[in-house]
Amino acid sequence: MHHASRAYRWFLGLNYVILTLLALLCLFPIVNILAISFSSSDAVKAGSVTFWPVDFTLSSYKYILENQQFLNSFGTSLLRVVLGVATNLIFTILVAYPLSKEAAKFRSRTFYAWVFVFTMLFSGGLIPGYLIVKEAGLLDSIWALILPGAVPIFNVLLMLNFFRGLPKELEEAAWMDGAGHFRTLWSIYLPISLPSIATITLFAMVGHWNAWFDGMIYMKSPEGYPLATYLQSMLQQVTMIQSEMMTLEDATLLSQVSDRTTQASQIFLSVIPILLVYPFLQRYFVHGLVVGSVKG
Repeated sequence: MHHASRAYRWFLGLNYVILTLLALLCLFPIVNILAISFSSSDAVKAGSVTFWPVDFTLSSYKYILENQQFLNSFGTSLLRVVLGVATNLIFTILVAYPLSKEAAKFRSRTFYAWVFVFTMLFSGGLIPGYLIVKEAGLLDSIWALILPGAVPIFNVLLMLNFFRGLPKELEEAAWMDGAGHFRTLWSIYLPISLPSIATITLFAMVGHWNAWFDGMIYMKSPEGYPLATYLQSMLQQVTMIQSEMMTLEDATLLSQVSDRTTQASQIFLSVIPILLVYPFLQRYFVHGLVVGSVKG
C-alpha cells in the first residue's frame, strides 16, 4: 500500500484548515442572524449580540407568523418554486435533448445552439421584457415570475453536455427495439441523468427562491410579492414595523421586537427551505456539475 509523504500530509492538513476557516466565515453571518432573531430588542440595539442570543425571546417569530403579508409572500414563493422548477426542467430537457445530437442527425443543431447562447449573452432589455409580459396579460400573475425565465440557457448547456457524454450504444439499442425519440428520452436518458437533473433542479430552486427584482416590476401590489421581493421592500424601509395595535397584548408584543430582530427572523425563515432541500441533492450536485461542463 502506498504511503503518503510528509509533504503531502502537510498539504492535506493545510487544505483542511483553510476550508474549515472558509466554512466558518460562511457560517458566522447565519449564526449571527439567528442569534439576533432570538434576542430582545434592547440587546440588539445595544450591540451586545454576536453569536449567541441575549435575553432569549420568541417575540419576533411570533410577530412574523402573525403577519399575513409575510405568510402570503411565503406561499407565493413556494408556489413559484414548484411551478418554476417544473417548467424549467421540462423546457431544459426538451431543448437539451435535440441539441445534444450530432450535426449529421440534426442539421440545424449548430444554428439553434448559437441562437440560445446569444440569448444568454445579450438580453432584449428591461423595458421590452416588461412590455412583452404586459401585452401577454401576465402582469400581477404567478406566470409573470416563471415564463420569462422558462428556458435557463446555462442549465441547457449543462444538460446537453451531459447527454452528449452518454454512451451512443444505449440510444442505438433503443432504436433497434422500436423506441422513438420521446420513448428513448423517457426510458433511457432521464433515468441515468439524475446527477445532471439534480444539479439543474437545485439551480432552478435557488434562482426562483432568491429572485426579487421581477416580482417588484411585474406585480402591481405588494400582496402578490414573492418572499424575496417582500424582504427587499421591507429592508429598504426606514421603519419596518408600523403598528395599528389595538389590544394590550399586541402593544406588549410590539415593544419586544424591533426592525432588526424582525428582519433577522424573516431572513432566517426564508433560507430554511433551501437548507432542508440541499442535503438531499448535494450528492448529485458536484458530479452533475462537473460531468455536464467538461464535454465539448
